[in-house]
Amino acid sequence: MAIKFVRIYPKNRFLAWTEERLPLLSFLASHTTGYYTPKNLNIWYYFGVFALLVLVNQVATGIFLTMFYKPNAAEAFASVEYIMRDVEWGWLIRYMHSTGASLFFVVVYIHMFRGLMYGSYKKPRELVWILGMLVFLVLMAEAFMGYVLPWGQMSFWGAKVIISLFGAIPVIGNGLTEWIMGDYLPGDATLNRFFALHVIALPLTLLLLVTLHILALHEVGSNNPEGIEISEKTRPDGIPLDAIPFHPYYTVEDTLSVFLFLLVAAFIVFYAPAVGGWFLEHDNFTEANPLVTPAHIKPVWYYTPYYAMLRVIPHKLSGVLTMFAAIAVLFLLPWIDRGKVRSVRYRGRGFRIALIVFALSFVLLGAVGAGVTAELIPAWLGPEAPANTIENWFGRFLVCLYFGYFAFLWVYTYFGIERSRTPPDRVDMGATDEVRR
Repeated sequence: MAIKFVRIYPKNRFLAWTEERLPLLSFLASHTTGYYTPKNLNIWYYFGVFALLVLVNQVATGIFLTMFYKPNAAEAFASVEYIMRDVEWGWLIRYMHSTGASLFFVVVYIHMFRGLMYGSYKKPRELVWILGMLVFLVLMAEAFMGYVLPWGQMSFWGAKVIISLFGAIPVIGNGLTEWIMGDYLPGDATLNRFFALHVIALPLTLLLLVTLHILALHEVGSNNPEGIEISEKTRPDGIPLDAIPFHPYYTVEDTLSVFLFLLVAAFIVFYAPAVGGWFLEHDNFTEANPLVTPAHIKPVWYYTPYYAMLRVIPHKLSGVLTMFAAIAVLFLLPWIDRGKVRSVRYRGRGFRIALIVFALSFVLLGAVGAGVTAELIPAWLGPEAPANTIENWFGRFLVCLYFGYFAFLWVYTYFGIERSRTPPDRVDMGATDEVRR
């Protein structure tokens, strides 16, 4: 039992009349005080709350920015400059939005990694995982549309490079590319389409998916670091012995963590909003010019692992398919992993090593995609070293490690090679039932 329905009877006559016809307060209570969560959740579980907080920030600041932004090639860059220089507190709202985009991916990537560690994608939470992956997919599209809107140099050339990927599709590729851009080059039509998608279609889809993700989670209950189902041990009233109400226990704890997160975010916004070009590229402070190509065209940091896969594979269509396959394979994870144990705490040594290698390969692919390795290779091996060749082979090796994780995981669990330990029956074996209550 994950949720216990709580009926609210307000003393206020108007609220009582409303609640009788639309039990909104009862619904909220059922998903807070009536939602029982494992008592042993740790710091890794904060990042789901952080993601929801950043989503609210993005919607609120985005509404403000749309009041002044002009989605056409002649005025887009100037309108952003107007927001930054002339609109009262406009610079703060813009930096909150741009910083929020990067922080969104920081917390989402950590949230996903926590799911990998503790097996949050395994039965009965397969749908929770799939909905979460759909959120991630829509978030990537939403961030890309927003990245193009400032119409700086990297916005223009990034749009041109990414949209041109569809040209790799046989037969219909070129026509599809022109249809998406609305022209032969990114311009007014592209900006108008991306603006409509960024402020209306994708946010509505994202909010719907986030709502479904949370409802699906509350239906089956939260996972925990032990990877055991707390619903199997219950009191006579059906409440799990090892669970506590989400409110007030975790809401108070989450409030403290939110304040600490906001403190870090505020430091970035006020003191280093560009983060040395990682959150806001230097080239994007220059207006888009189709006649001047930037020295290094690369996406913002949260796309770089997938961009690296595109870069290091010489055949264009193969690179595009590999990039999309890297995301698609995550959807299949609940069926790839046949292990009987959820949490990394009790899984075999092979799984732990493979998970570490997978995480390192993803981070290093990001370094390859950002061009960091191309700068370091001459420093390590000398200026005569063939940096591009070494970087390409290193990137291909990392791509193999990335996909090798899923292949290894299937073989490791399907053929029963994994030697896992047996998880405990209860979250805290030493506590009495009275203490648990």
